[in-house]
Amino acid sequence: MEHNRRKPCQHKFSIIVPVLNEQEQINSFIDKIKNQDRDGNSEIIIVDGDSDGRTINAVRDTGIICLTSPKGRGQQMNAGAASASGEILIFLHADTTLPENALEKISRALQDTDYVGGAFDLEIDSDRLFLRYISIRASLRSRWNRIPYGDQAIFLRKKYFDQIGGFKEIPLMEDVDLMQRIKKDGKKIIILPDKVTTSARRWESDGALYTTLRNQILLVLFYLGVSPHKLAKYYWRKS
Repeated sequence: MEHNRRKPCQHKFSIIVPVLNEQEQINSFIDKIKNQDRDGNSEIIIVDGDSDGRTINAVRDTGIICLTSPKGRGQQMNAGAASASGEILIFLHADTTLPENALEKISRALQDTDYVGGAFDLEIDSDRLFLRYISIRASLRSRWNRIPYGDQAIFLRKKYFDQIGGFKEIPLMEDVDLMQRIKKDGKKIIILPDKVTTSARRWESDGALYTTLRNQILLVLFYLGVSPHKLAKYYWRKS
């Protein structure tokens, strides 16, 4: 019916993906993103933290912007943003899938100029009850404190991202740090109720309970002022 027709996106998007050793799944991941872009309003920027470019060398689509940068999500995402031409930046992890019609939903949300950006609710791709609980808890937490994590597909207006100085190039907590600075700046973000789906591989490889407790302890220490460089040593000890 005519009134149910999908409206075209009103914004140009740059989808920035920091990667490291994702060569086996990178092309199927790109296909999923391209299925979102029915109006041709996005560019995909893959930023490889491997100086040899193993992941970007596996990319088959010649329309993808492929870059390398020093390893570290903050540095990689900043490198992608520096090359982006879109009005809206979407920072997407390579193990995360956007919800259906995500670009249209972001575009509609950002028609409200009070918002500088936002993120989605989270769903971990697992039937385990504990991981379902973690998904629900993460979504409720981000709605309450307005500090979504990177696996929730953070999106921001490029002008504001540049204005606030982008991500700090720290080895850990770059997403939390950015959201804290946005709050201190008095700006608003929106948490969309649609869910991104992220792989359970991190929880499965290290153990769901261990991973959850470790992340919570590191987050508390970060809030207490412990250096991300010190925290990173504990984060990667078992990962």
